[in-house]
Amino acid sequence: MSLIAPPLSLYIHMPWCVKKCPYCDFNSHGLRHEPPPYADYIDHLLADLDADRADFGDALSGRPIVSIFFGGGTPSLFAPELIARLLDGVRERLPLHDEVEITLETNPGTVEHGRFDGYLAAGVNRLSFGIQSFDDDKLNRLGRIHSASEAESAVKSAQDAGYANINLDLMYALPRQTLDGALNDIERALVLDPAHISHYQLTLEPNTAFAANPPPLPDHDHAWAMQEACEQRLASAGYAQYEISAYAIADRRCVHNLNYWRFGDYLGIGAGAHGKLSDARTGRVRRRWKTRHPRAYLAAHGQPERIGGDDTVGPAELPFEYMLNALRLIDGVPLGDFSDRTGLPRETIATTLEVARQHGWLYENDGRLQTTALGQRFLNDVVASFLA
Repeated sequence: MSLIAPPLSLYIHMPWCVKKCPYCDFNSHGLRHEPPPYADYIDHLLADLDADRADFGDALSGRPIVSIFFGGGTPSLFAPELIARLLDGVRERLPLHDEVEITLETNPGTVEHGRFDGYLAAGVNRLSFGIQSFDDDKLNRLGRIHSASEAESAVKSAQDAGYANINLDLMYALPRQTLDGALNDIERALVLDPAHISHYQLTLEPNTAFAANPPPLPDHDHAWAMQEACEQRLASAGYAQYEISAYAIADRRCVHNLNYWRFGDYLGIGAGAHGKLSDARTGRVRRRWKTRHPRAYLAAHGQPERIGGDDTVGPAELPFEYMLNALRLIDGVPLGDFSDRTGLPRETIATTLEVARQHGWLYENDGRLQTTALGQRFLNDVVASFLA
């Protein structure tokens, strides 16, 4: 079997935030007494991109960027003119798809009123707001720096600036949250008429403040009840679930995340950024990640020291890596994509697929591989079955 190069995206990591939240295990660093070197960091990102282009060479040739995602941290700490300078530099270095999706993550309280039009002018055509809840008590427990009213005001300001493609991030199963409380967050979000809602269960991640001192969280059954009730309410409002935690109105699915879940390729630049690249000529799938701490990343300035790791994903690992992403999609994926994206014959996973069907986890529908409702609930077990 031959590997076919999939769509290509670009992930850009902005590592600073105002304050580290107790549940967050991302590579984010709270602001100290001195402001971060924002402008200098833009130069380092472009140097990082230049070095990746040189390293990957022909594997990038003729492949337009279908999406760009600014993640963090809090990317909206960077002024619009800096985002514009970076995007101009990206356009000079890489071809962009005519309908490229460019998303910027932002938190209410970190964007001054009137800056959204600047991001729009820079080329950012999608915003993702980290709201998490519209309950001030829950926001306080989560360590958020904004209030519910500030969140609503920020979203409305973005809409006034001309943004129609807006995502709201919400969490459920929060400390001492009830089913009614989770549903109320959904209702408050629907009033704002976003194009997309991401709805995640709060989990206790290692090496976080919450893991060291766990708050009182709803048990598994109560969390599942919240997920089901919120899913039904979103569906009744016209938001179709297309991934375990993602809901969108028609034609507003996140292009960038869909590329991840379909085992697409992406370059990653910035402190701690991860990337994945398929080389159709060699049949190799490579993962590369950058050195994690901003100080070390800045010291490298495009040199080999910027790389924290670079591995080839071996044939024994590829089935798990592929299914880890693809099985999150509610509509599933064409079975033929497995061979196209991994270069492995379908027979590689035939036995595992049969066992998963017998468990009632997976089924085939018109050539697509999909998880059942049971498979979605026990997705970790389903995916783990594909481990070598």
